[in-house]
Amino acid sequence: MIYLTLFLEFFKIGLFAVGGGLATIPFLTDLASKYNWYTTAELTNMIAISESTPGPIGVNMATYVGYTVGGIFGAIATTIGLITPSVIIILIVAKVLTNIKDNPHVNNAFKALRPAVTGLIASAGFQVFQAAFILLQPESTEFFSIINWPAIILFIPLFIFQYKTNKHPIIVIAIACIIGIVCKL
Repeated sequence: MIYLTLFLEFFKIGLFAVGGGLATIPFLTDLASKYNWYTTAELTNMIAISESTPGPIGVNMATYVGYTVGGIFGAIATTIGLITPSVIIILIVAKVLTNIKDNPHVNNAFKALRPAVTGLIASAGFQVFQAAFILLQPESTEFFSIINWPAIILFIPLFIFQYKTNKHPIIVIAIACIIGIVCKL
């Protein structure tokens, strides 16, 4: 039963997560509260691992969740569930694309999807921001004590480095891993 649930939940995510892997994050956050399969902190780890491993982030996260919840068969169920809608939709779109590619209604629909997807990604980014920079169990409720200062101190120079140099993201990920290991963050 768990495998069917995993398949169906990730089928829905695959059907509605328009805009790529990062657009799956709000859905994964919802799943965390619906099924208690993982915590927000674990979701942050999933994102980090999915970003640093080869392949599409959405598929990597689906596989990670599936494996965490149901082992190998759970990973297979979530991965197939996530990609099945895309395969079906792409086959349909490829079949009819020649007839609709110049249709103004189709072009307007895609133009309207861009800000919606951007909003979804920004919302997911804010949730990741909160998970990374706000302590879940602070020592006190004062503003400065709830902030994860080591994370912010690591974030700022790495953000500036990436923004200024536009190096491959794996370099930033590797630097962060090394700093985390050396400094025991």
